[in-house]
Amino acid sequence: MKLKALGIGVLLTVAAWIGSASFAQQRPAAAGPGTCPPEGFSGGFTRGCPQKQFANPADISAMMAALPDKPYATPQSLRHVLVLGRAVGFVHTSIPLAAKMVEYLGDKTGAWMTTITYDAAAITPENLKQYDAIFLDSTTGQFLDDPNDKAATDLRKQALLDFVKSGKGLAGIHAATDSYHTSGPAPDGTWAEFNQMIGGFFKFHWSYPTLIPVKVDDPHSPLTVMYPARGFEMVDETYTFAQDSFSRKRVHVLTSINYAKMSAEDKAKEPAATRRTDGDYALSYIQRVGNGRVFYEAHGHDEKVYYQRPFVAHMLAGIQYALGDLKADDSPSEK
Repeated sequence: MKLKALGIGVLLTVAAWIGSASFAQQRPAAAGPGTCPPEGFSGGFTRGCPQKQFANPADISAMMAALPDKPYATPQSLRHVLVLGRAVGFVHTSIPLAAKMVEYLGDKTGAWMTTITYDAAAITPENLKQYDAIFLDSTTGQFLDDPNDKAATDLRKQALLDFVKSGKGLAGIHAATDSYHTSGPAPDGTWAEFNQMIGGFFKFHWSYPTLIPVKVDDPHSPLTVMYPARGFEMVDETYTFAQDSFSRKRVHVLTSINYAKMSAEDKAKEPAATRRTDGDYALSYIQRVGNGRVFYEAHGHDEKVYYQRPFVAHMLAGIQYALGDLKADDSPSEK
């Protein structure tokens, strides 16, 4: 097992640079010799290509400029967060940047220490004893599975469930919900306990760059104080969940798509056969699972999202909730 333990207070002496906002989505490259994208490819995803584990310095600089100065709550003890960035399906180029965001959020605010790994073998009962929360960094597919060792797979799955239910935390971003489900026009979950714990599973996304009107469902939550109560707009690839996999009767919704404000053209892009009948498209939410806490945010596809101060602050608050330091109403949005 190879873990990459990262120190505290590391500052990169790179030039602060933010590129012009180019909204041309780069298409995934097919796997095969000579077909994978060149070093430095960003703003999209690949499939079947080597997973990069290092963020571009310019992206790190821009992200660091957006970091809050202090935590939303004083840590109750020295906290440790494990970031898992293993993607078995589509591999987002923003995974290394999201990992560095978690690390630098903890470093700058003093809210936690971070270990980053791309190895699912880190998810064992013994190794998890040293952590207070796990951050699923756009994990896709059967990200805990070892296709050659069913016993190891079962151990990892049970370790993750037991970790959260025992009172620890789980946070996930973007493609963490594109895990453990079938594909096709009518996807179904393949690991019910995880599907419920993370809040749902992927069905469709509005491709980058789509302008999404965002509603703040709970403007009184300490996890949404960084957003204007009237709502805001976000440009990103935006995930949606299969109809029966997500429910406000299970989770406490923080933000969601303001579907009434979406253009008819964008609404029509969602396949009619599997379109949600309730128009309910949650983006971020929290929930209790056993004695533990779960936070999820659906955006985070493109690197430029991590340059945005409110978004990064929302992630800080969400992880602090998952750690148990930031208290919030996590009762289901619907009884």
